[in-house]
Amino acid sequence: MRKKYRIKKNEDFQTVFKRGKSIANRQFVIYMLQKPEQKEFRIGLSVSKKIGNAVTRNRIKRLIRQVFLEDKDRIAGGREYIIIARKPVADMGYHEVKSSLHHLFRKGKMYRSKVNE
Repeated sequence: MRKKYRIKKNEDFQTVFKRGKSIANRQFVIYMLQKPEQKEFRIGLSVSKKIGNAVTRNRIKRLIRQVFLEDKDRIAGGREYIIIARKPVADMGYHEVKSSLHHLFRKGKMYRSKVNE
């Protein structure tokens, strides 16, 4: 992921947590905050130590980033997203992670509408 797509600072995370809306399923929680002044979307990832060791956590983050990379043209801009992984993700493969995230993308109306394209 390029730097312009990432949320790294704690204050940015806290802003999204406090002012954003959340949607969830068993594997992920996604907080999203509208930022109309931004052209692109940005994502922040949070994978707790409770989920597994560093190798497991980094693998999960790579899988999430890959899903966003593949769908970046379909995801609406002008928003910030924070994705929090839950315990069941540790045992999931790429396609399971992808389908779980796509479920939340549809549930949270994160895809661009056809009019904007």
